[in-house]
Amino acid sequence: MRHVELSYDFGARRQDGWVRNALMDLLHAVQEQGSISAAARQVGLSYRHVWGELRRWEAQLGHPLLVWEKGQRARLAPFGEKLLWAERQAQARLAPQIEALHAELERAFAIAFDDGAQVLTLFASHDDGLSLLRGVAAQQASLHLDIRFLGSVDAIAALNAGRCTLAGFHSSQQPGLGSLTQRTYQPLLQTGRHKLIGFAERSQGLMVAPGNPLRLHAMGDLVRWRARFVNRPAGSGTRLLCDELLARDGIAGADLAGYAREEPAHAAVAQAVASGSADAGLGIAAAARARGLDFVPLLQERYYLVCLKEALDTPPVATLRRLLQGAAWQQQLAALPGYTPWHSGEVLSLKAQLPWWDLPPKKARRPAQPRG
Repeated sequence: MRHVELSYDFGARRQDGWVRNALMDLLHAVQEQGSISAAARQVGLSYRHVWGELRRWEAQLGHPLLVWEKGQRARLAPFGEKLLWAERQAQARLAPQIEALHAELERAFAIAFDDGAQVLTLFASHDDGLSLLRGVAAQQASLHLDIRFLGSVDAIAALNAGRCTLAGFHSSQQPGLGSLTQRTYQPLLQTGRHKLIGFAERSQGLMVAPGNPLRLHAMGDLVRWRARFVNRPAGSGTRLLCDELLARDGIAGADLAGYAREEPAHAAVAQAVASGSADAGLGIAAAARARGLDFVPLLQERYYLVCLKEALDTPPVATLRRLLQGAAWQQQLAALPGYTPWHSGEVLSLKAQLPWWDLPPKKARRPAQPRG
């Protein structure tokens, strides 16, 4: 089977609305005009170029496209006829999708040509509040958030590598000194280099079937009742939280049935529970409610946005901060189950929120005195 590659161009839309292909355009022109020279004039190319392109395509496809007879009217070979027939059939069947693709591309590029629009690239741990924010920011502030959801650790790593302007991550309210949270985030964040922006508090807990038939109220209950668990991938903030809760309760991951089963997002975990393939998963209240599940809250956590110091006062970040601080946005966020606006849009102290850098320096060990 031959592979097909799609492309697009900027210019006036043709009335047929089809996806254009240079070879098909040449074959159409030859079929209509009856000569290569007339076909070349129709498509605005030189005879030599068209002749060379047709020969190149014949070599690449391994079939003759034209009947090459000196002094005769140019006509398509049987293979060329079948190519045009196949394209007409495919494009006619795909006309609605092609039109939708045209419209979506034009809407997207309209942003690029709008001098008042701004684009901000954000890599973040999956969050329903950010999904809501994307639409609100575009509508109210002409700020278009290019969001890619991935684990908290990977999001901050992407920020440090220069692949995004903002990163989103979450942490329990009191990440203990020496905790897994500290060991994970501290190497990635530096005072003076990174700026922390408040976003929200949200509830994390167990998503369970309606009525909570297994009476699951803590991580220990999952082990006690051999509940089928579904986890998040390593590197995600929720997986980090899961490991913190297990360590706090003295539970090994191997003791949890389904610890190795991973789903990429809160919604996917909720779907696994809703489908009956799992009994419980750790996630946010909004994802549980959206799929008709019960939710057992375990803790409140804070969701942060972080950028490099030099990006804090750039126009897109400043626009986002103003939007987050507005009452209209905070009312919409508060309507999401399990969410509370928390210092939204405010620049926060990295040391105050994640107080690992305030550890007193270790005392130098005194050299042992020789015994005499």
